[in-house]
Amino acid sequence: MEKRSLRKLTGLLLWLLATSALGESVAVAVIGHPQLPKVDVQLVRKLYTGRALEVGSTPAVVLNAPPGTPLRERFMALYLNEDDEKYIAYWTVRRFIGKGTPPQELESPLAIIDFVQKTPGAIGYIDAADVKPGMNVLIRR
Repeated sequence: MEKRSLRKLTGLLLWLLATSALGESVAVAVIGHPQLPKVDVQLVRKLYTGRALEVGSTPAVVLNAPPGTPLRERFMALYLNEDDEKYIAYWTVRRFIGKGTPPQELESPLAIIDFVQKTPGAIGYIDAADVKPGMNVLIRR
């Protein structure tokens, strides 16, 4: 196994052990506007990499947490199998060659929740512990 992959794997395992020991939630819930249908991990990957632009027949408005936040790092690991550095580089290239723009970044989980509730087609993610009754959870990991 290459050194960088081994470091990433070790870091992820240590993080999982630490958060489990503290009783913290490690699950991330992908939430959507109330009218969106459930999704699978493959569609989430496509949406967050710009390879899909719709959920069902609704144009998607994809939201991200700010770079470097623990929530975004967990989302990247659980749903995209990617680290933030590679993800940012991916979008830098795609933007440069005219293949789209990265998901909009909102400053907090509360901002993501508010935007998703009010915006048709909006999809974002929050800590699973922050899910409230009535939210449209599209997938949880």
